[in-house]
Amino acid sequence: MTIESYPDWLRPPVEGYTAEDLDRLPDLPPHTELLDGSLIFVSPQTLFHMATLKRLERALDDAVPAGWLVWREVTVRLNPRNRPEPDLLVVDERANTDSRRTSCEAGDVLLVVEVVSEESRERDRQVKPRKYAAAGIPHFWRVEDDGEGRPVVHTYELDPATLSYGLTGIHHKQLKLERPFPLDLDLT
Repeated sequence: MTIESYPDWLRPPVEGYTAEDLDRLPDLPPHTELLDGSLIFVSPQTLFHMATLKRLERALDDAVPAGWLVWREVTVRLNPRNRPEPDLLVVDERANTDSRRTSCEAGDVLLVVEVVSEESRERDRQVKPRKYAAAGIPHFWRVEDDGEGRPVVHTYELDPATLSYGLTGIHHKQLKLERPFPLDLDLT
């Protein structure tokens, strides 16, 4: 295979890619993210990841108050060089303006949920939370496998003075919260 047969996007621009490039680059793999101007390709997900996402999405759909929507695997435009794709988002319904849109603005997001996988561990634990907080997203949940196939949910709330997240709980068997909205979910 010659270099000419590879897609042009394999050779990034010197300054890196921008959030707008994700919608313009042809033939990108599904669920491609942008972090610090670099394209991030997501590996196939495990059964734990898929089952956890499905369960959390249903619970959030039932719990979110009027005026909010649950979106799955839509990118969030944090700034010109960062457009990650959280597993789940709770978004202001006013952001639902075009059925063809592929992203939303950070200011429209109430909650981001990341289900950690082997290949995304460092990004989901360290990189993305810092970026979500810096963009002013009020709530962040990180979900991990407890080693026995059960989810553990780490919940965080934004400290607006420092634009960093403070841990509000680690939930092993029951995810019971009042903020950002009432939710009671059996995790077992």
